[in-house]
Amino acid sequence: MKAVANAGPLIALGKLGLVRLLSQLYDPILVPTQVYQEVVTRGLDLGQQDAYAVQLAVARRELVVADVELIEAPVADTESSLHLGERAVIQLAKQVKADWVLLDDQLAREQAQGLGLHVKGTLGIIVAAYRHRLLAAEEVDLIFQAILDREDIWISDALVRRVKDAWQREVTHPG
Repeated sequence: MKAVANAGPLIALGKLGLVRLLSQLYDPILVPTQVYQEVVTRGLDLGQQDAYAVQLAVARRELVVADVELIEAPVADTESSLHLGERAVIQLAKQVKADWVLLDDQLAREQAQGLGLHVKGTLGIIVAAYRHRLLAAEEVDLIFQAILDREDIWISDALVRRVKDAWQREVTHPG
């Protein structure tokens, strides 16, 4: 399944040491140059652990950096308020007919869904990894707790708890 990844999931999974999950779930995983610059180039300048993890995944060809020339076209007001990387992700996903768009930002997710794209965020990737037996239930619990405990992963506690509760219901009452 072809996916296009934005910064949020790359950074969060990088901080958690879970970038490998992406290549186990999706192939190929495209990362617009604008997102690579945000995550890796700026991240390396700041000494961010996630930047090294993403850079290594690119070197291993687990992630593919793709040039995206943003097309200036009449767009909805919401799209104009998206960050450059988010706009590049959505445009690339449309161009390559991606199966999944990996986004955490709510506004960007709504915009992508409004264009008919299938969206998954960091938490959805973790749940998908569990469903594909790449993570055990105990690991998923620990990962959700790590996200709640870390101040450098910007996913709301309320959302983490909501997804965790839904996932736990699925685990205890499958089918």
